Amino acid sequence: MRQIAIRIGRSPSTISRELRRNAATRNGKLDYRASTAQWKADLAARRPKAAKLVEHPHLREYVQDKLSGVLRDENGDVVGPFASWKGRNKPRRADRRWATAWSPQQISNRLPIDFPDDESMRISHEAIYQSLYIEGRGALERELVACLRTGRALRKPRARAKKLRTGFITDEVTIGARPDEVDDRATAGHWEGDLIIGLNRSAVGTLVERTSRFTTLLHLPRKDGYGTAAAVKNGPALSGYGSESVRDALAVALTPLPKNLRRSVTWDRGKELARHAELTAATGIRVYFCDPYSPWQRGTNENTNGLLRQYFPKGTDLTRYERRDVQAVADALNSRPRKTLGWRTPAEVLADQLHSSSRHRVATTS
Repeated sequence: MRQIAIRIGRSPSTISRELRRNAATRNGKLDYRASTAQWKADLAARRPKAAKLVEHPHLREYVQDKLSGVLRDENGDVVGPFASWKGRNKPRRADRRWATAWSPQQISNRLPIDFPDDESMRISHEAIYQSLYIEGRGALERELVACLRTGRALRKPRARAKKLRTGFITDEVTIGARPDEVDDRATAGHWEGDLIIGLNRSAVGTLVERTSRFTTLLHLPRKDGYGTAAAVKNGPALSGYGSESVRDALAVALTPLPKNLRRSVTWDRGKELARHAELTAATGIRVYFCDPYSPWQRGTNENTNGLLRQYFPKGTDLTRYERRDVQAVADALNSRPRKTLGWRTPAEVLADQLHSSSRHRVATTS
């Protein structure tokens, strides 16, 4: 089945499901014939076809209860804020309805456990989503979408969900192309970076050197005209962490370093570093991007961002801090002794690296 799947460009589970559903069974054997399979598929596709939740009230009640059941305290009293559904997406920074809020996948996989002998109590998670979002299959109340985790009033198309605006990431700059020497931390000059996002589209950039754990913070003030100037299509971002601002801030932070201490930067897949080629041309530092949903590939940076949240909590406006404030926070982190460094500070380790670099340059020129 896997060979067939590879040849026709489909998942092996798709081939397995097709054989199971549409194989010929008249002679008592599971023989697959294309004509019989097409006939069975045509039968299954006939419409109109009543939704399963319409035909099975008990199943519908179970699904509805697991989606929207109220929360109660030890006395049986209903708890949680009152929040009415207004036909739109979940409110931003406002109360949401408290509910049991099982996901359709949790409901679908729990049914065989709760009703092992009742085959009518079975439904796929996709059928539940369709009952919520597709008009005409609405066996469930439309407002129950507010009980889903995302709280979306309209379903996000699968093609759009898979489409990531990462055209600036090519094979040459993925983490798989990064030199192996980066992984063992034996060579200095390899950095990890990301943004800490605050309220009102504010941000602070973070850079951490993998060997010394030395932290550099990027001050990203808003540009003139933010909030007042008319929006310009394809114009520069005025929020402070557009691709131009981040490129320039990184260049300012990395250019003063010796060449052997600016070998590479490993970044998240954010669009703020879409101009990485220009950064490489200006500083000579190579830029690599992590795989999707793999923050552990920048583990040092993620750990540092957690430490920085003590100074820059979520939900606060980061533009109120001046460059000297941001630098003071970086100095505080770089002056902390670290267990992984033998209780030396990142500043001390980086100073040794700089001293070693200067001696190497002197020896080379002599």
